[in-house]
Amino acid sequence: MAHGRTIHGVNQLRLNPLTGRWVTVATGRASRPGDFATDHSHPVDDAASGCPFCPGHEEELPPALETYGTTGEWSLRVVPNRYPAFEGAGEMEVQHLGPLFAKAPARGIHEVLVLTPEHDHSWADLDDRQTGLVMAALRDRLEDHAATSGIRYSQAIVNHGTAAGASRRHPHGQLLGIPFVPGELIEELAGFRRFQGGCLVCATIAAERDAGYRTIALDDEVAVLAPWWSGVPFELLVAPVRHEGHLHHADPASLVAVGTALRDALHRLRDLLGDVSYNIVFHTLPHRSDDPFHWHAHVTPRVHSIGGFELGTGVPINIVAPEDVATFLAG
Repeated sequence: MAHGRTIHGVNQLRLNPLTGRWVTVATGRASRPGDFATDHSHPVDDAASGCPFCPGHEEELPPALETYGTTGEWSLRVVPNRYPAFEGAGEMEVQHLGPLFAKAPARGIHEVLVLTPEHDHSWADLDDRQTGLVMAALRDRLEDHAATSGIRYSQAIVNHGTAAGASRRHPHGQLLGIPFVPGELIEELAGFRRFQGGCLVCATIAAERDAGYRTIALDDEVAVLAPWWSGVPFELLVAPVRHEGHLHHADPASLVAVGTALRDALHRLRDLLGDVSYNIVFHTLPHRSDDPFHWHAHVTPRVHSIGGFELGTGVPINIVAPEDVATFLAG
């Protein structure tokens, strides 16, 4: 393949030599509903009758990898993504096309978690049983990824609203198993190694418990914080109090507590701001790693546009102090 020739039908990783980070070129995902839309409200598939994630439309999707629920009815399904960014088995094979261009096949796993049969719900509407089921499904699929050759890291996400990247309204998440450790995790792992006071997240929870200014919810199982370093308005950090590196090794009580705490925080966020778009991103240790880490989730509401300074420098400008966020959301 020539260096500048467009690729079609084959997903590819390309290395950015300026940053050392990999970029995924996945032209097939441009076929997803809502791509290139300029309306940043919510996805357009509002009619449950035309939604492939709704009960009765199971045949419109690939066969389920996991199904949770009673016989004849499902409460949660995991299916292969019809528009995968990563697919195919095998180790990462990097090919260097001279000193500047490096590429690799975008091998890996791309799955969709249909979080509930209810078309018009969101994570904020899930009951305790359903939030526990979602977290159990994440654990089960991460465990499967960890046992898969070539998968070094798995990224679990939930996008709510078009501004957050959701292509469908029906509540769903995605789980991507990839053949490398992404730059964001590399930076977080470096932060854990730099910190000299034990576990960085454990220390943060303890310090915020003492300070009290940025605590939204905190008990013996889970902490919901407006972090000191919040880069966007209403950013949240949700973490189990129990020290655990891998999400798929987490204590069941931690999983349930994090799922429920996310639900409660998102409900408060909706009560305050309306049905805003947001991203939930789970960070866990890379597979087969025993580096210092503490799994957690980031919630990033899409209520503020990113300008040229932020893009050019990587330095966020946050117009709402986390102390005020905690006051608003903690009630």
